[in-house]
Amino acid sequence: MDGQNEMELRPDRGDGGTTGHIDEASIGKDPGMHSWLVGALAIARYHGVDLDPTTFRIDPAEPNPSPAALVEWLRECGLWAKAVRMKWQQLMRLESAGPVMLLMKDSGAVLMVEVDPARNVIFVKEPSLGGGGVSVPVDELRLSQVWDGEAVLIRPARGDSEQEAPLSFGFLAKLVMVERSILRTVAFTSLIITFLMIVPILIVFTSVQRVVEYHSMSTLLLVSIILVIAVLLDAVLEHARGSLLQVASTRIDAKIQLYIFRRLLSLPLDYFERTQSGLISHALGSVYRIRDFITGKLLTTFIDMTMLLVLLPIMFYMEATLAWTVLVAAGLIMAVIACFLRPLRILAGKVSSAESQKYSILIESIHGIRTVKSLALESTRYAQWDQDVAHAGDLRLQAGRLALWPSTLTLPLQRYTQYGAMLLGAYLALTSGDATAIGSLMAFSMLSMRVASPLVSFAKLIQEFEEVRATMGEAQLVLNNPPEIKGIDRGLRPTFAGAIEFDSLSFTYHGSRRPALDDVNFSVPPGTMLGLVGRSGSGKSTITRLLQGISRDYSGFLKIDGVELRSINLRHLRRNFGVVLQENFLFRGSIRDNIISGRPGLTMEDVVRASRLAGAEEFIERMPQGYDTFIQEGSPNLSGGQRQRLAIARALITDPRLMILDEATSALDPESEALVNANLRRIGAGRTMVIVSHRLASLVDCDAIVVMDQGTVLDCGTHAELVERCAVYRMLWLQQNRHMVENQGNTRHGSPTPVLAQGD
Repeated sequence: MDGQNEMELRPDRGDGGTTGHIDEASIGKDPGMHSWLVGALAIARYHGVDLDPTTFRIDPAEPNPSPAALVEWLRECGLWAKAVRMKWQQLMRLESAGPVMLLMKDSGAVLMVEVDPARNVIFVKEPSLGGGGVSVPVDELRLSQVWDGEAVLIRPARGDSEQEAPLSFGFLAKLVMVERSILRTVAFTSLIITFLMIVPILIVFTSVQRVVEYHSMSTLLLVSIILVIAVLLDAVLEHARGSLLQVASTRIDAKIQLYIFRRLLSLPLDYFERTQSGLISHALGSVYRIRDFITGKLLTTFIDMTMLLVLLPIMFYMEATLAWTVLVAAGLIMAVIACFLRPLRILAGKVSSAESQKYSILIESIHGIRTVKSLALESTRYAQWDQDVAHAGDLRLQAGRLALWPSTLTLPLQRYTQYGAMLLGAYLALTSGDATAIGSLMAFSMLSMRVASPLVSFAKLIQEFEEVRATMGEAQLVLNNPPEIKGIDRGLRPTFAGAIEFDSLSFTYHGSRRPALDDVNFSVPPGTMLGLVGRSGSGKSTITRLLQGISRDYSGFLKIDGVELRSINLRHLRRNFGVVLQENFLFRGSIRDNIISGRPGLTMEDVVRASRLAGAEEFIERMPQGYDTFIQEGSPNLSGGQRQRLAIARALITDPRLMILDEATSALDPESEALVNANLRRIGAGRTMVIVSHRLASLVDCDAIVVMDQGTVLDCGTHAELVERCAVYRMLWLQQNRHMVENQGNTRHGSPTPVLAQGD
């Protein structure tokens, strides 16, 4: 339990149990650690996973962590976790689930370690990192006095087959079948509705002739009452069925949207770098069209088709000849549509391709609007847009005209199923001379109109399916690319100190013949400030990409603290790296929200500490609302230096052991660059920093500098050493600082030290 509280759990002696007493002092629990956290660590260790409790942050303003924050932290650590409310009967069914953490009313926790259904008791113990302590049997009555049903389930994460499955019609069908309980209810309701539909028809079939022949007003009144009752019940059940279908459609729709977004985020970065953003946007729009097809017409049509199982036999019983003509008409409709499926599919593919090209121009123009405006490219982009719109419109017109033909050709057949069958029945009744066939004809007409609609809808559904099938192919080109998900969710989670080692590492980008890195070898100890310099294309940024796990198909070895990077969990790796790029994206929201970036458990104190370390505190405090100042999309109310310092604060918020600054100061004005450079030593204290920069003046204080050239390491040393012995480094230094050398009268090998602005 929390604090110094104790709890006695005394099950009834009538079940043969003994009185149990749980004393926190007897289990050796860390008194500075919350019992919920101790319980989570103990359960994780039971499942073979050691967690680092220092990574779980508790808001000092809150006396207890929230279950949601605990669950989020456990999931980030690679475990499956869920906070639930349970009843005693549900606990009894968790015989083989492993330890379950029960959250007590007094904010403490106990672990349920065993279930004994025969005695109707569970065994609980205080959470302990050492695994000690005595389990105590507890019955429902005693537990209810201290527990209100909150629990946390924890187990090792398993492969999420639903999220890892590629997009396909089979996968979407599985999502639909998840709602089979609702669909069964809908199907049962449809059968009742069909029954309510048949009863009046059968009454008409058997009673109309008698009413007319015998002028029986009482029979007519009874039939009318039954029809009114049937209509009212039909309306109520139709409403209930529609509500259930809405629930099922909404759930399926939500699952599809979650799948799309997670699948999109799981794609590797290099895919987004080589793929047009317009193609991705259009493909996502295509998925929403597929979603509408699955959750809309497809679902309702198949539900309506269940009516045919009941109605068709009755139609054949009433009038087999007319029933056959209705079926033949529906079959001819399907045959006509089938003849147009292939050309429609081909045109639909062309339309999708043209729409993708059109949206690529749109999205590209929006993303590059500053360049469009600054270079007066509006007319050029408009001309390209006009051309693509005309091409896509022409193809869409062709597809629309082609789609009209099956509708036009099948219209007479559709009308026959609605009216023609009744006229044919009247003709057959007249030629047969059977006056009693009037009721049968009226009943059949009522049924045929109910049957014809699902048959025609099903035929049209086939046509729409072919259009959606072409759309599916476009969506699959994006979403079915190999994801990073396996590397993100699996792998080792070591505690980093910051040592980096490249051992005979070579790497070539996809589609390139020349290696970006060729037999790279160097290593740095923890806490090193490492600079990377070289001409453009020498491989500096490639090294930082490999360190972040963006590309993992290299040869040789890349180790962090002696652990090969490809065996490390990607999410764990990236959470331990703080990365600042040349251009950093700030999200819409407040300055505080951007610095925290959704990291659970971080406090305002963390935000202020990171801002102060990044040199951002002084300008944030001058903002109108301080840390609550709202940043618009594109951050127009911030200067380049301010954006960069906020990005550094965002990278520092989790106190990472390793940091990457990739050309982080190249786009800054001299004053902002001087402020950032002045803080580098303070920022790098206690952590390993990898700094990529073309401006060598920002690297003179680095512990080591690696000189790259055409993917190889030319030299590695301090600034003074490289100026003396490395010709490439010396040439780069003199190119950037020749005026300083000439003014100070230094020799060729001089190494003037730049004057850096003082930190805030």
